[in-house]
Order: sequence, then C-alpha cells, then structure tokens
Amino acid sequence: MTGLVYLASQSPRRSQLLAQLGVQHELLLADDQEDAESLEMFRAGEAPAAYVVRVTQSKLDAAMARRTRRGLPAAPILCADTTVALGRAILGKPADAHEARRMLGRLSGHTHRVLTAVAVAGGRKRLQALSVSRVVVAPLTPAQIEAYVASGEPMGKAGAYAIQGGAAQFIPRISGSYTGIMGLPLFETAQLLHAVGYRFS
Repeated sequence: MTGLVYLASQSPRRSQLLAQLGVQHELLLADDQEDAESLEMFRAGEAPAAYVVRVTQSKLDAAMARRTRRGLPAAPILCADTTVALGRAILGKPADAHEARRMLGRLSGHTHRVLTAVAVAGGRKRLQALSVSRVVVAPLTPAQIEAYVASGEPMGKAGAYAIQGGAAQFIPRISGSYTGIMGLPLFETAQLLHAVGYRFS
C-alpha cells in the first residue's frame, strides 16, 4: 500500500514531520458536529502515559467515524497527542499568558518528560506506540520567561514551549526523540505505517 494517509491533527508541525518522511497525506479534521476539545480533558489521578494514550485512542475513534461519515476512500488514519509531565503532573496547553508563565516557572531548572502517543488504523489493524523523552530546562530568569511568553510561542503548546522554536535556547540537553518532542516521533510513526501495509516510495 502506498499513496494517501489521513492525518487527524490540526498541528502544522505534525504535517511537516509526516512530509519529511515523504508521506503524502490529507488532513482529516473535526467538524462542527464534534467536540474535539473534550477529548483532551484530564481525569483525576490519571498518569501521564495513560492520559496521552487514552486521548490518542479517542482521537483515532473520532477520526475513523469521521472518515466513514464523510464517505472518504479507505486509507490509513494517523493520530497523535503530546503531553508534558513534571513528575505525575500533566502540563497541557496554557489557557493564557499567566498560565504559560506558571508552567515555564515550574519547568525552570528541572528535567521533565515529553510523552507522544501515536496511533494508526489501516485495514483491519489498529496499532499504537508511545515515545517518551526527557528534556532538561536551564534555570530561567523572570525576564526570560516574560520575553518568551510575550513572543506568543507558548500558546497552543503542551508545557508552554516549542523545542523547535525560541525555547531551544533554554534546553541544554534532551534524551529521546527530538521529533517526538516536536509532536510526532518519526521512527515510531514509520514503524506503525509499515505495520499497516504502507510502503514508503
């Protein structure tokens, strides 16, 4: 199987990363009938790994129903979700600048985990993978945090930062998958697509 993959994600970074693999894809995004935000709601006491896997599976369920409802041709569907975890605390996307400052203050001078779950449905197969990386953040001054938040980059990003953007100046070391931290671990993604029969040209 070559050709099309449906990417059920609004993230331009995931689309760019999938294109980096040479995968032709179309976006399969939620419509007005769906409450996409509710899929990412936290559950009390939920561990970060369990959370990100559950959300990704829920996104895949919704995307599969969406493809059927729209009568689109069969093709593999790919979903992903990324979360930042400091210990067992899940740091999602900041609601506003105040929350972004608070998150960055918590990450300052500490090592945290970035967990990205990927799920693919193709044919009768439904598979998933979980990428876990560790990111060291240097101690940040209030002025550094304020300037970074003022850039607008933290908004819409799990943990209030983008490693591929200005936040790179604050990160001396990572362990794991750089593309996983960006939002789509390419090694695991390629393995999943291979497993459902996709052939890279």
